[in-house]
Amino acid sequence: MGDLELLLPGEADVLVRGLRSFPLREMGSEGWSQQHEHLEKLNMQAILDASVSQGEPIQELLVTHGKIPTLVEELIAVEMWKQKVFPVLCKLEDFKPQNTFPIYMVVHHEASIINLLETVFFHKEVCESAEDTVLDLVDYCHRKLTLLVARTSRGVPSEEEEPQDSTPMQELQKQAELMEFEISLKALSVLRYITDCVDSLSLNTLSRMLSTHDLPCLLVELLQHSPWTRQEGGKLQRFEGGRWQTAVPSEQQKLSKLDGQVWIALYNLLLSPEARARYCFTSFAKGQLLKLRAFLTDTLLDQLPNLADLKDFLAHLALAETQPPKKDLVLEQIPEIWERLERENRGKWQAIAKHQLQNVFSPSEQDLRLQARRWAETYRLDLLEAVAPERPHCASCNAEASKRCSRCQNEWYCCRECQVKHWEKHKKACVLSAQGDRAK
Repeated sequence: MGDLELLLPGEADVLVRGLRSFPLREMGSEGWSQQHEHLEKLNMQAILDASVSQGEPIQELLVTHGKIPTLVEELIAVEMWKQKVFPVLCKLEDFKPQNTFPIYMVVHHEASIINLLETVFFHKEVCESAEDTVLDLVDYCHRKLTLLVARTSRGVPSEEEEPQDSTPMQELQKQAELMEFEISLKALSVLRYITDCVDSLSLNTLSRMLSTHDLPCLLVELLQHSPWTRQEGGKLQRFEGGRWQTAVPSEQQKLSKLDGQVWIALYNLLLSPEARARYCFTSFAKGQLLKLRAFLTDTLLDQLPNLADLKDFLAHLALAETQPPKKDLVLEQIPEIWERLERENRGKWQAIAKHQLQNVFSPSEQDLRLQARRWAETYRLDLLEAVAPERPHCASCNAEASKRCSRCQNEWYCCRECQVKHWEKHKKACVLSAQGDRAK
């Protein structure tokens, strides 16, 4: 697997074979937490394998053992937990957590899975191995992209807006909001990789993408709003590598990765013979798609030459007659994971929240120290640095950092002053981590 190994081949095989779906009631439990750690290891190893451009055994193991559908089900299950159980949990009278780490782990679970899927879905055989759950994954991605479009009306969460005296739960909710934004961006990449397989997708999946959700028009909306860019202090910023970064003047015309994903998805959906034959070019759809012509500049075409074909297609579309909505009777297969989970747990949200408050989210100090030690073993620093897309940033002022907290080795700072300033926020996590290390 390369010079930097988190998992040996035999160990990775055991972890992949052991992946299974958990009921919502068991999220955060001991068995669930252990699988979460396994997923984090698989995730980091998959990124390492992809970064050195060699064989990718994690992707191969997931396909061989038929575990992509399991990952999709777990992804949708934790999405449902966040929407249905987490709000109920926060309103319980007895919910006064001294430490939010166990809850953060469940909230972070969705990010872990979508990150792993983004890494492995680059390979077309992974999409094929998803089988019927690709329908559920398309619906999931549509929900996330709809959130992205809606988010532009109220602005993207800013890292600088955090109040100095925020409670642990307020900090957790702010982290969850920023995490939701990043999850949605990764869902965009997953959707683009699904469109790479458009000629081999089932008719049901194509119908879901083109008719039910009208993804081409939704992607046009994303290009118009570009939620991964913003103006801050008169400067253009892009969300890349997990944070907002100011684009230098010479880079401002450069196509961002996320814009590229949208253009490639549009190219696949509009120029594939299979998709084009099934997409209904109504008056509304035609009007939306023709908005793309304003974006197809010479600068963009120099960076993505294939878009010249899309430009020609739009020129023909401008002269073509629109089509009335199709009213064909079609027996459509529908995604079943969300509806099944909702049906199984309907009316039980409060009972699940109370059970988890009592048995999962009220850990003892000893439990927390044990968990901190296990996470320290999962997140090896040499591997984290190898997969990091850029140099670390100061936890206080966000400048590039070169100094690390000597006690826990987890946080980075640019200078001593920033470390002292950030100590009140960092103290609890630092002490807990250090206790975990001593307990080894």
